Amino acid sequence: MSSVSKMMKELADREAIRDVLLRYCRGSDRCDTAMVLDAYWPDAHDDHMEFSGTPEEFVDYSTPILQTMRFSQHQLINVLICIDGNTAEVESYFQGYHSIPSDNGDRHDVIAAGRYLDIFEKRIDEWRILKRFVIVDWFREFPDTGNWNAGPFGMGDKVKRGDLKPHDLSYKFFKNL
Repeated sequence: MSSVSKMMKELADREAIRDVLLRYCRGSDRCDTAMVLDAYWPDAHDDHMEFSGTPEEFVDYSTPILQTMRFSQHQLINVLICIDGNTAEVESYFQGYHSIPSDNGDRHDVIAAGRYLDIFEKRIDEWRILKRFVIVDWFREFPDTGNWNAGPFGMGDKVKRGDLKPHDLSYKFFKNL
C-alpha cells in the first residue's frame, strides 16, 4: 500500500514509466523499431511468449511479423507501479488487436489480452525496461476480418486508416514525439 506522500514523491517517476510503456506500444503498432528499442536498456532481456532474448533480437524477431499484420493496436489498461529506489516492478494489463494474414491469402483477426510484468531501472534520470515477462491471459481468434473496402460504418475510403512508420498520419502530425 502506498501512502499519499510517497506517491507524491514518485509522481514524476511514475509518469516517466507510463510514458515508456505507451511509447513501446506505439512503436510496436507502427513498426517503429527505434521507439521500441528506446523502451529497453541495451542489456535488457525480454521473455515474450515464444521469444526470449535481447531487445535487438526481439525487434529482429517481431518486426517482420508485425509488418505482415499491418493493422495492429496495443492498449494498456491497468498499470500497477511499485517503485523501490532506482528499480520498479510494473504490471501492465494489455489488449492487442491484430489483423493477420491467413494461409489462403485472406486475413483474420486475433484479440489477445494479458500482462507485461516488467522490471524497470532508472539510470541517470531515465527509466527503461530491464526485464520483461509476457503473460497471455485470454485470446480470441476470428476466421475473418472487417471489410476494409466498405470501411467502418460503411464509410469506405473516407476514413483515415492507420499505417506503419513513416506513412501513418501521426508522423506528420506530431513534431516532438
